[in-house]
Amino acid sequence: MNSYIELLESNQIEKKEFISACTNPENHNISAELKNEIISLNKNLKYEIHDYPLIFIGMGTCGLASGADKVKTAIEKELLKLNLKAQIIPTGCIGYCAKEVIVDIKLPGNLRISYGEITPNDIPKFIRKTIVEQDIYREKVLGSFGNGIEGIKNISDLPFFRRQKKIVLENCGIISPLSIDEYIVNGGFSALSKILKSYSRKDVVDDIIKSGLRGRGGGGFPTGKKWEFAYNQKSEIKYLICNADEGDPGAFMDRSVLESDPFKLIEGMIIGAYAIGACFGYIYCRAEYPLAIERLENTIHQCENYGILGENILGSDFNFKIKIKKGAGAFVCGEETALIASIEGKRGMPKPRPPYPAVSGLWGKPTVINNVETFANITSIIKNGGEWFAKIGTESSKGTKVFALSGMVEFSGLVEVPMGITLREVVFDIGGGIPNGKKFKAVQIGGPSGGCLPDSVLDTKVDYESLKQVGAMMGSGGFVVMDEGTCMVDVAKFFLTFIQNESCGKCVPCREGTKRMLEIIERIPISYKGTTNKLDQLQRFKGIIHLERLAEVIQDTSLCGLGQSAPNPVLSGLRYFKDEYESHLFDRECPAGVCKELLTYKVITEICNGCGLCARKCPSEAIVGEAKHPYTIVESKCIKCGMCIETCRFEAIEAN
Repeated sequence: MNSYIELLESNQIEKKEFISACTNPENHNISAELKNEIISLNKNLKYEIHDYPLIFIGMGTCGLASGADKVKTAIEKELLKLNLKAQIIPTGCIGYCAKEVIVDIKLPGNLRISYGEITPNDIPKFIRKTIVEQDIYREKVLGSFGNGIEGIKNISDLPFFRRQKKIVLENCGIISPLSIDEYIVNGGFSALSKILKSYSRKDVVDDIIKSGLRGRGGGGFPTGKKWEFAYNQKSEIKYLICNADEGDPGAFMDRSVLESDPFKLIEGMIIGAYAIGACFGYIYCRAEYPLAIERLENTIHQCENYGILGENILGSDFNFKIKIKKGAGAFVCGEETALIASIEGKRGMPKPRPPYPAVSGLWGKPTVINNVETFANITSIIKNGGEWFAKIGTESSKGTKVFALSGMVEFSGLVEVPMGITLREVVFDIGGGIPNGKKFKAVQIGGPSGGCLPDSVLDTKVDYESLKQVGAMMGSGGFVVMDEGTCMVDVAKFFLTFIQNESCGKCVPCREGTKRMLEIIERIPISYKGTTNKLDQLQRFKGIIHLERLAEVIQDTSLCGLGQSAPNPVLSGLRYFKDEYESHLFDRECPAGVCKELLTYKVITEICNGCGLCARKCPSEAIVGEAKHPYTIVESKCIKCGMCIETCRFEAIEAN
């Protein structure tokens, strides 16, 4: 027997008992032969028994970007060349993106061992060592799944994983995202089976309220309350929408869940639909995530085959269908009313609330919108109870939060931490701190509408209220670390440019206000040397004087969350990095050495050996001198392009 679907088709198990019978056959009145078949299948699906070596390859987008496809091809060729039999299993991302490509090897009867930074060049030696000699490839070993191998750490004891608590990401990188059977044997759909057999719709809503789960999309509205509003609406048609329109720079949490454990999302959606009484749902996913969409389509197809989606789900009278809606990549469509407009075929623009979507949403019907991470929490809450979830985290923020840890940090990747952990612990204990001996400068949290936080507030706890108090926000989970080489004026310019480009333009404060803010910020790092127009310099000071007031007006008067939070990068910069702004304004210097117009390029005469390469590459002929003697840069001719620094092989040119 190859799969559970064959058990279903044999009609020996009632649909409503299907999940339970597959995962706990001992408790069901079925024949001994069938029971043994299921037990054997379960051991195969859990990789407890297998005849040949298993090779797991991380093939999420991060793995593929690092060359997972080439590694897989190289492994297949090497196996063929050595006439070895092995099963290759593509998985999603385990979160340790800095170590991609990650390949796990499990030999029959042995522990699963994980290896990182595998390249096609490693493969001949890697396969010979791990499969032929059945030894450890110690050059690139990360850890083992379990204890018992001398000199090899349990992977959960690695610094990157030790402080994490995985609820949403529990299956990511562990099981195949392509197999519904693997999901079922690891506890999948047991929460759905449980509510269909013994929970009323109100019981589900109450359990989610009890859990204290808040929306992980940024606003942090209590999920159970939102479900309760929709549940209380009298309407024959209700909708459920999953917001998978992840657009924050540096954020990839939702994409990773969609690619690595899509069944968990679908199960959470079905439970949500049951709770509010919806029969139809949408997953709004941006078309820029082709792999995520491909895996979602496969997931929905398999669920329909198993009777887990569609009519009379698992033998109940509950019907629910899901359709994928591809978004065009407009950031504002992350706002729920704009998202609804986009599904309705209109231009994605927000509209004033109330009425809220839970009362009047898609095509005027009650609609619940939650994001991917929120739905991915639901199954664990139902399985373990709302009280269990409420015990994790802080007083006001329950459970865990998934962050996309990136930037100037030793170990980038996807981390899931309990609410209440401090920002410092995430940066230094999990992320490994700042590489190359540089100093920490700031962490940008909350996406383009978030704030940049300095070292002085790094001991702030991760929860919704604490982050607001220090001038940031939870957002969807971008967590970008910056070192001393980052200019905060340049950061503010980057995020304001992003927001300006992504504003839908409907309301004046956002459309015109953010444009004015960007113009003010853009004037700060301009040199003004050689210009005769003193008005430009006057405009720069005038803009700065009114910058903070302008930011407050935009916050107070914008229509949607995008505009209301747009000034945050500037306000947090003025709050925590005022000295750096003043250095740009008054001293005309960029302390981080980023703003080129404010830099002065000099040749370090003690190091320069007079090779003349910089002079030959300089596009403005600003470098003069004689061969074998130190060269000089003529400042009046220098156009600050930085070509000389890039060209010099002796690091004899500095910019400050």
